[in-house]
Amino acid sequence: MYWHLHGHTMNNCEWFSTRNLDIAANLTDGMFKGIYNGKQYHVSDIAEVLKRAWEAGVERIIVTGGSLKESKEALAIAETDGRLFCTVGVHPTRCKEFEESGNPEHYFQELVSLAKEGVQNGKVVAIGECGLDYDRLQFCPADVQRQYFEKQFELADALRLPMFLHMRAAGKDFCDIIEQNRHRFISGVAHSFTGCAEDRDQLLKFDNLFIGINGCSLKTVENLQVLAGIPLERMMIETDAPYCEIRSTHAGAHYIKSVWSSKKKEKYDPGCTVKNRNEPCFVRQVLEVVAGQRGIEDVGSLAKTLYANTCRVFFPHDLDTMAGVVLGDDCNI
Repeated sequence: MYWHLHGHTMNNCEWFSTRNLDIAANLTDGMFKGIYNGKQYHVSDIAEVLKRAWEAGVERIIVTGGSLKESKEALAIAETDGRLFCTVGVHPTRCKEFEESGNPEHYFQELVSLAKEGVQNGKVVAIGECGLDYDRLQFCPADVQRQYFEKQFELADALRLPMFLHMRAAGKDFCDIIEQNRHRFISGVAHSFTGCAEDRDQLLKFDNLFIGINGCSLKTVENLQVLAGIPLERMMIETDAPYCEIRSTHAGAHYIKSVWSSKKKEKYDPGCTVKNRNEPCFVRQVLEVVAGQRGIEDVGSLAKTLYANTCRVFFPHDLDTMAGVVLGDDCNI
């Protein structure tokens, strides 16, 4: 398998010398079933999407759960491959589901049971996606979001799991709740970060929190300036696929070196990515933008740092094996 990289090609051996993890992939989304805005354009292609990720050197993917139903689907997907893991939790915009279920406590206990099952199977690695989103209050009022954000700390505390967090236009309330509950979770990541410098600095005051970067974090010059103030030892990278791709109009796009062939969904080709649909293999592009913005030439070294950060939070039992790389006999590095 080959990818074009600004005038030359890179084979599998070179790619496997750079280890990546995608901490956020919404593989339960209809786009990976070929459904866009309710219309079927092509067959389900999760297998092809994962094949591209593995061939591109992505070693593990965390599938995001955003509701009880979605968390069940995420766990089912995670159980299909040893390199897939997932979260269990309720996204802030869907917290009305607790009350709409007719029995909020029963809904919560179903989350508890599901998370316990996933932990026993070695698949659930975090509680979330949970947090606050004041940009989309039309989906769930702020008071309901706050109530059930706090509720999910019970789950993290009971299972001693890290938290996979969402913060959008709610910096003060989010940090206040984190502060009040910091003893109830071991660590976490504020994923898909798009906040300002003040938001960044508030998050960095919590020594057990990391910041997740994806294409939405890299749109503007201001975004890149905020990114520059995140210590590498407090950063993780992600795609948030099928959303948050890095587009050619984004401020960081000129740092991208890795390019995949793509076709529109109307002309679907299983050997190509779908135009304007993000997927886990593109986490490499996020790595390249972070490296370019920081002036880091050794992308492999940066990847190791970010890989180690991710393992500390989600895969602590693997910290002693981070230096090892499984390579084919024909790879000479």
